[in-house]
Amino acid sequence: MTDKPGPLAGVRAVTCSTAQAGTVPYALMADLGAEVIKIELPGKGDSTRNAGQVKGHPSSFFETNNRGVKSLTLNLKTDEGLEILYKLVETADIFGQNFRPGSAERNGFGYEDLKKVNPRLVYVSVTAYGSRGPHAHLPGTDAVGQALGGIAEAYSIPGQTMRTGVVSVADESCAFLTFGGLLAALYCAKTTGVGQKVETSLVGSTVRLMGWTLTTTMWRDANPITGARVTGTVDNPGVLAASFNDCDGKPLVFQLGGDSWKKAMKALDFYATLEERGVANLGLAAASEQKRDLLLGTLSELFATGHRDQWIEILRVIDIVSAPINSLLDASNDPDVLANGYVSEIEYPEYDKTVKVHGSPWHFSETPPRIGVAPKLGEHNVEILKSLGYDEAEIVGLKKRKVI
Repeated sequence: MTDKPGPLAGVRAVTCSTAQAGTVPYALMADLGAEVIKIELPGKGDSTRNAGQVKGHPSSFFETNNRGVKSLTLNLKTDEGLEILYKLVETADIFGQNFRPGSAERNGFGYEDLKKVNPRLVYVSVTAYGSRGPHAHLPGTDAVGQALGGIAEAYSIPGQTMRTGVVSVADESCAFLTFGGLLAALYCAKTTGVGQKVETSLVGSTVRLMGWTLTTTMWRDANPITGARVTGTVDNPGVLAASFNDCDGKPLVFQLGGDSWKKAMKALDFYATLEERGVANLGLAAASEQKRDLLLGTLSELFATGHRDQWIEILRVIDIVSAPINSLLDASNDPDVLANGYVSEIEYPEYDKTVKVHGSPWHFSETPPRIGVAPKLGEHNVEILKSLGYDEAEIVGLKKRKVI
């Protein structure tokens, strides 16, 4: 643990966000030293506080998505609650919410409302579909983002039903893009004095996640062949990225280009068999579905004759990209993951445990991240309200009137 301030020290964010896409951007900000104040409903709190519960542990969902932030309970349905929010916004750099379009506006904390309070404010809104389309009014979750953005097809197997995955890929993608967007707007506000509204969505984020593969799909006006990445033509082989099981059923992946195909296949002692079956030319994989299936099927048979570690070692010696395919549990114990601090450990004295958590995906040489824990409901009420000028008697009164 370091005592040095993080790169976002001095930045204040106020959020009325829940779930994952709406909270992770601010947990990342807290990791990097920002003060993040999370507004929660008095007496109830964020509905995800009990989600992802593992016996004898805090909520894995709430802890992951809200670590390092401060909790202020506030009833925004009251005039006093809104007044406190406005006072906070006057001091804030960023305000975030992930309600359906129109909800914040109806409750007095839409962009135009808060812009009047603080013209330099960066106002961040996360929605499911985006604010302008025919379904903008609908609620949505990670599953919606995965389903509509193309992820289900990207990881599908030909002939099998497309399904959304167990990991919240849409939520996390949206969170990362929201984080980047709010920092860009914050830089603009700091340099020009002008705040603005930043909008992201689950669907928009997963569409961006599809990258150049979506561009190719649009230009071809045809869906990609899934199950393996095959690019190029017969005369100009491109890239093959594919996964296979070894003799014990352990999966591995490798990726190579046409210029290293023959070298790799000879090193693996696969080339002669590929020649016998008429698929020694990688470009044939792009010629027809039949040739592609024959090539991949042959590779599948050949990789099943040996052990994963053996194949990976052979490929890495000749500088071919190759790796074992990890399960989630494998990933959490991967030596590179641990060595780089991508998974870390943190103490929870109230549970008498030291547990593994996400580390930081960044390394800063001078302003390192700090991994915190999620707050108890209303833990920072007194601290925050006193900073706004409320005294003890006023705070007691707010509590009696169920404002906090």
